[in-house]
Order: sequence, then C-alpha cells, then structure tokens
Amino acid sequence: MKKVFIVTLLFVAMAGLAFAQVGVKKKRQPPYEYGKVVMNNYSEKVGLKSVQFDHWIHRSKFTCRLCHMDIGFSMKAGETQLKAADNMRGYFCGTCHNGKMVYGERVVFKACSKEFSKEEVKTCERCHQTGSNMKKEAEFEKFAEKMPKERYGNGINWEQAEQLGLIKPVDFIEGVSIKKAPLATQKDFALGSKIEGIPDIIFSHKKHTIWNGCEVCHPEIFIGMKKGADKYTMVDLFQGKYCGVCHDTVAFPQTDCQRCHAKPV
Repeated sequence: MKKVFIVTLLFVAMAGLAFAQVGVKKKRQPPYEYGKVVMNNYSEKVGLKSVQFDHWIHRSKFTCRLCHMDIGFSMKAGETQLKAADNMRGYFCGTCHNGKMVYGERVVFKACSKEFSKEEVKTCERCHQTGSNMKKEAEFEKFAEKMPKERYGNGINWEQAEQLGLIKPVDFIEGVSIKKAPLATQKDFALGSKIEGIPDIIFSHKKHTIWNGCEVCHPEIFIGMKKGADKYTMVDLFQGKYCGVCHDTVAFPQTDCQRCHAKPV
C-alpha cells in the first residue's frame, strides 16, 4: 500500500513540473484547439488577421515527416518566416494549396493570390482568422466521433487510428519527396526510470517512424544514434527539449505519464 502511495505521489510530482515555472496549473486546452499554431510574422503588419493553423486537420491526412522534412516547415512556431510570396511560388503551404493538387476527390484550395475578388476573401479567411471558429469546431467534433479515444491532448488516439486504417497519412508528394529504400525498424527498448517505483519507459521506434521517419528526430532533436547517448531529465522534456519538442504541443502531452512509463515495475 505504501509503495502504491509513493508511486502515485511521484506521478503527481512529475506532472507538476509541467507548470512549475509559473507556479500555476495551466488551463487545459479544448480538444479542438490542442496543437493549434498561430503564425503572425507578417500578417498583422499588412492588415490581415493572423494565420490559425490546426495540426489535427493536417495530421489526419499527412505524416509529420512530409511537412517538416520534405516541405521544410520548422518545428517551432514562427521560425519558418513564411510569407504569402512563398506560397504563391509553390513553397511551404503552397506545395499543396495551389488550386491544382487533388486530395481524395477534392482539389486543394489555393493559399494565396496577388489579386482576388470579394468572393475569394472567404478563402483567405479559412487561414487568416482570430477567435473561435464554430465551423472548425464542428468539423473537429464530427471527425473525432469516429476516432479511438484517449484521455489527454485532443482526445484522439492517433496511433491506434492509423493502426486501424481509419486514417492513412500520406508520406510522399511527387516532385517534392525523394523515394528511399526503407530502413530496418529498430526493436522497442526500455529506458530505465531514475526514481524507484516509477515504471521504465518503453520506447517504440516503429510507432514513431510511421509519422516521423528517422529524419525528424535525428540528428537535430536526438543527436546520439545509440541508446543512452543523449542525457536528459524530465525537466528538460517539460522545457520543450527532446521528447518535449512534440509532446505537449502536438503529440499527446507528457502529463499522460503511463503512455510512456509502461513497463511493469
């Protein structure tokens, strides 16, 4: 009984690190807002609303690797320094949002234009918007209804959704991606917990490479290619380093301790 109490207390303490810097527990985001990125390097300077980017929409269609490696989006909001002119030349958002690319049975709408009519302003407002968007919230709820659930983040178990074939993320765009022979998938392995009573972490390369390939994580996030080569603590992770680059921002949050600390004690 005593051991159970200690383990529970430690889990609470680890979760507390997530908001230790400000001393106040952060308000939990609504599921449809989890993973949203505001891009405003230039928009308001030219009289437009900021761009509201919803990760869940794109995550349901494409892998992370495709956007962050092949297309070249930075992993940090604002660092891409994206401009409308880039989109019009067919870079970044304009890679797909060019009015020509077909996804499923639909033509992907064009992202930016030098000249546009009053009617086309609505297309601009699909990205340039502020405040809540009831239409997008409704779209999310409709999509999430069919997906396997999880406790945190946006409430969708993306890993299971992919395994069940409910989503089939695209990982190749002709003329942008390079065809490569797949590498051998590494086996799952355990990362030892430094606190007695806390289960070890079970890390799965297979689950991560479906979305990220190898390139998203190595060498920029994890420099070492050998188990144990990178040294980090939970504090580092909660500060947005290593696993924290994706978890707490797009992938499920680190406060869901048991998703990672899964090896029986």
